[in-house]
Amino acid sequence: MSAYDVIFIGSGPGGYVGAIRAAQLGLKTAVVEGRETLGGTCLNVGCIPSKALLHATHMLHEAQHNFGTMGLKGKAPSVDWKQMLQYKDDTIGQNTGGIEFLFKKNKIDWIKGWGSIPEAGKVKVGDDVHDAKHIIVATGSEVSPLKGVEVDEKTIVSSTGALTLPKVPKQMIVIGAGVIGLELGSVYARLGAEVTVIEYLDHITPGQDAETARQFQKMLTKQGLKFILGAAVQSATKKGNKATVSYKLRKDDSEHTLTADTVLLATGRRPYTDGLGLAELGVEMTDRGQIKTDDHYRTNVDGIYAIGDAIAGPMLAHKAEDEGMACAEGIAGQHPHVNYGVIPGVIYTHPEVGSVGETEETLKEAGRAYKVGKFSFMGNARAKANFAGDGFVKILADKETDRILGAHIIGPMAGDLIHEICVAMEFGAAAEDLARTCHAHPTYSEAVREAALACGDGPIHM
Repeated sequence: MSAYDVIFIGSGPGGYVGAIRAAQLGLKTAVVEGRETLGGTCLNVGCIPSKALLHATHMLHEAQHNFGTMGLKGKAPSVDWKQMLQYKDDTIGQNTGGIEFLFKKNKIDWIKGWGSIPEAGKVKVGDDVHDAKHIIVATGSEVSPLKGVEVDEKTIVSSTGALTLPKVPKQMIVIGAGVIGLELGSVYARLGAEVTVIEYLDHITPGQDAETARQFQKMLTKQGLKFILGAAVQSATKKGNKATVSYKLRKDDSEHTLTADTVLLATGRRPYTDGLGLAELGVEMTDRGQIKTDDHYRTNVDGIYAIGDAIAGPMLAHKAEDEGMACAEGIAGQHPHVNYGVIPGVIYTHPEVGSVGETEETLKEAGRAYKVGKFSFMGNARAKANFAGDGFVKILADKETDRILGAHIIGPMAGDLIHEICVAMEFGAAAEDLARTCHAHPTYSEAVREAALACGDGPIHM
């Protein structure tokens, strides 16, 4: 078998991006992947297909609610669910095929099959054993199970099954008010399903800035989603083609049930490391089942590294990408650095939610003096013209130095607007630096400038 400088196990965003970077730096590189297509969970059954359905259903919402106001007359479109799923599948195919092309372009070998590590420096795939100076575990994550809830991917589904339902359910129960549950819940709500979200905590989007989360919940409620908060799910049982969820309200321990055509389990994900042989190798793990690594993604076993969802930190595709690149660059002798204080998070509902850095809650907990600059999209001309005036931009800055510490945007294109603030934070900018930067008019980005102005003498348009 060929000897490699680097073998990545897993072709998700961490694995494939890291492999391309390694190849660019002159390392002989291979990627082990057992799926029929490259791209991991993200491209095949995660980020990309869900965004396709979010886009399609947002277009439906616009046609149903806003076209008439703009003078676009005619019968509202009907939903061809089979065609919508085909559009989603075509989107997946274009992206996974694109990675295969990039592998060929960069002379990266795709070793097809499921990999294990019998010893340091060896990767076993099927009956073949491949030599590698450096082995990078990029196996990603899987759906976290919940006691009493058995997923069959038909009636009780994970995010994977929710992307391939044979028809749009009349009622859907979503267990978990995190990113995945709210994105897919909003897809089916737009398609006409009655969606109820059950969440253990007393608020949605755990870890989100509290004010942003409250506003977000109000907006989603207005769109038809129902919320049962502070509820501990006890079980989900299937009977015929329906499922019943039993839950207890934490405030009074009262027991309740709810029945629907489909139940979506969206309580989070956990690292997927089964079958790698890590325990036999003596690779150290954290209490949460993550692979323990140092600042250079090295495990305690020489020559074995880990990145992405398999290690500590937020389970985000772009975090895995940065780690994959940094790990490859470190192996090539460079000195990379991932700034974990500037990793944005985005929820791709409508409106979108974008966030980066500190929240008001984390700053209060740390006892840090801060100021808030806030601006509503109702004061933004472009947003008002596009029926997108709900939401706001909030910038958190150090009270003394004015340095930007975090930002939270709920509104149009929030997932894109947040990156202006990410770049500013990467350069250690003050809110005044953003406020004094000319922004084109009329654009949504002006709301970011206005929020920065609000950290000083005040916004212009409010």
